[in-house]
Amino acid sequence: MSKTALLLPEPQVAQLPWHKQLQQSLQQRRDAGLYRQTRQRQGEQSVEVVVDGQSFLSFTSNDYLGLASHPDVRAAFIKVASEEGVGSGAAHLLTGHSVHHQHLEEQLAVFCQQEAVLLFSTGYMANIGVIDALTGRNDVVIQDKLNHASLLDGGRLSEARQWRYAHNDMQQLHRRLHQTSDAGQRLIVSDGVFSMDGDLAPLPEIMALAQQHRTAVLIDDAHAIGVLGSQGRGSVEHWQLEPASYPIVVGTFGKAFGTAGAFVAADEVVIETLRQHARSYVYTTAQPAAIAAATSVSLRLLQAESWRREKLQALIEQFRRGAEQLGLPLMDSQTAIQPVLMDNEHQALAVGQSLEQQGILVGVIRPPTVPAGSARLRITFSALHQSEHVDRLLSALEQACAH
Repeated sequence: MSKTALLLPEPQVAQLPWHKQLQQSLQQRRDAGLYRQTRQRQGEQSVEVVVDGQSFLSFTSNDYLGLASHPDVRAAFIKVASEEGVGSGAAHLLTGHSVHHQHLEEQLAVFCQQEAVLLFSTGYMANIGVIDALTGRNDVVIQDKLNHASLLDGGRLSEARQWRYAHNDMQQLHRRLHQTSDAGQRLIVSDGVFSMDGDLAPLPEIMALAQQHRTAVLIDDAHAIGVLGSQGRGSVEHWQLEPASYPIVVGTFGKAFGTAGAFVAADEVVIETLRQHARSYVYTTAQPAAIAAATSVSLRLLQAESWRREKLQALIEQFRRGAEQLGLPLMDSQTAIQPVLMDNEHQALAVGQSLEQQGILVGVIRPPTVPAGSARLRITFSALHQSEHVDRLLSALEQACAH
């Protein structure tokens, strides 16, 4: 032990008045098989990782195109960090908005075929910022029940009335629109690709209902941007929408782009409204300029190297064929998110642990992240995976699920 460590004082623990209730709640979560723990990754983010000192073949990352460790992306980050420092130092509306942020916003507007783009520091902040800024006391927000937590929390923060519709149930959405016809403004909110199920929102039907009822639409395309569409433009390209009928789109950089942060793409009036009123934009420090510069490179690679999307789709199809042959209970997903349903939370944990013993890491997803009774293995694929990796995963799943 170092001399410095010997000089550190003993920690003083201040307990909340309801400390015992918190302990009981934590124990109940452990007993129910719902307890979560942080794990430590060492080294490069890739499909082969070292976690808690053990080597794994990982199927847990959202680095769908394998750009997180791309040498060109790294080089751009290092170059700008060396020139401008690590932190941005201020909010976008003060001095935090660098030329690199501005350049990225302009590039993304062209890429998304929208009039303007606004950067946010995280996808969570983008979602809560958009919903709160665009809706008020006399308005209504109508959300898919399986939307990401950030969208649901955005609704909770807004003063607008909150309505839900059953997952991808367009008939119920239609009824909700009729039921809320007295509202000031209405906003339909949905994921483009649902993060735990991997399925797609029926965007053409949503947009048709929105047009019929004169309602705005917000799509969180975090898991589709970069992955879906021949150019990687996400849900709007997958469904072949015309730019004139695009929804407001939220995209994130921590997935297919391999960096960090988020953006909102919309018309100039919406973007300027967010710049003035989105609290999670106005009152927070801008992301580092180095991240914006690295993301610009990711955007270029994402468009130029379509083979990454093609390879990813081939791996998905290989996995689904093999899983169906094994009789594994797959969900209806054609995206990089491939959930395998388990009977209960304890089975999910047991299968996940068996896979770890075979050197394979997958996400073990339990309530409240997913509805009760729908615990699952969340398997995600990257363009960095190889065909033999998929074979190894299928073999390990066959062994783990046989016990």
